[in-house]
Amino acid sequence: MATKLSISAVNELDYRDFIHKFGSVVEMTSLCAAAVCAKRPFWSFDSFVAAMCQFIDDLPEDGRAGILRSHPDLADRLESLTPESQREQTQAGITALSMDEIKQLKHYNRLYNDKFGFPFVICARLNNKDAILGGIQTRLYNNGDQELKCGIEEVKKIMLLRMKDLVECEDSKL
Repeated sequence: MATKLSISAVNELDYRDFIHKFGSVVEMTSLCAAAVCAKRPFWSFDSFVAAMCQFIDDLPEDGRAGILRSHPDLADRLESLTPESQREQTQAGITALSMDEIKQLKHYNRLYNDKFGFPFVICARLNNKDAILGGIQTRLYNNGDQELKCGIEEVKKIMLLRMKDLVECEDSKL
């Protein structure tokens, strides 16, 4: 992996480089990075993360749902995933599912998307295939408001881990 940036280096990136570096921390939603770029300077890694979270939280409901709609279905074709999602799904064992497990996950993905209007989002790096399969079944019982909130919290977990891959964060409390 490339060398991590210091927070001062993050603050010194020009707009284009900032978007290139952080445009994928929220899956396929470089708008988050673009909006937060103007909030610099960040005083710490934690303040950078807080700015990203605040931007997401301040979005209207449709905007937050749009972030969730930008995520791929789990067990989607590997070649259609971002490199970050490919790595995360592989680590969680999603790419090693049996044919029956793939069929089951695709079935639950369809039910979930039909009910909520966006894909099931879970932080794959913090889960394994069994937790993911169980999680989607359990979360199908949520109502729309609960699931929007739960999905966005998962997005934030994914974002935090991706940011930790890119930025020095030894002093972080997160």
